[in-house]
Amino acid sequence: MGKTFQSSRDVIIRTNQFAEAVKFYESVLGFPGTRLKETMIGFETGSFCLYVEKGKKHGPVFEFLVPNVKIARRKLLAAGCTIVEEDPSVPRCYVRDPFGMVFNIGQA
Repeated sequence: MGKTFQSSRDVIIRTNQFAEAVKFYESVLGFPGTRLKETMIGFETGSFCLYVEKGKKHGPVFEFLVPNVKIARRKLLAAGCTIVEEDPSVPRCYVRDPFGMVFNIGQA
């Protein structure tokens, strides 16, 4: 079947302290920011791109790209993962694995 899941360079965090987080990553760490939406900004850090999104806080979310989100979702659920959040219109879904890590599954 080959390599089904492949990591991207994206790491996402979500916080209700959006303005404070943006200020921290721009001013303290010196990362250049690119506003993507009113509630999301991306920071190029070098090895990865950090996205900060306004919203209910959760831990860092890594991203894995797959050829088919629906098939990957079924496979992960069968292996004991749980869906944290999903948006079929994108398509993408946040998954918590049996060991507690949360990651996003996105379309390759």
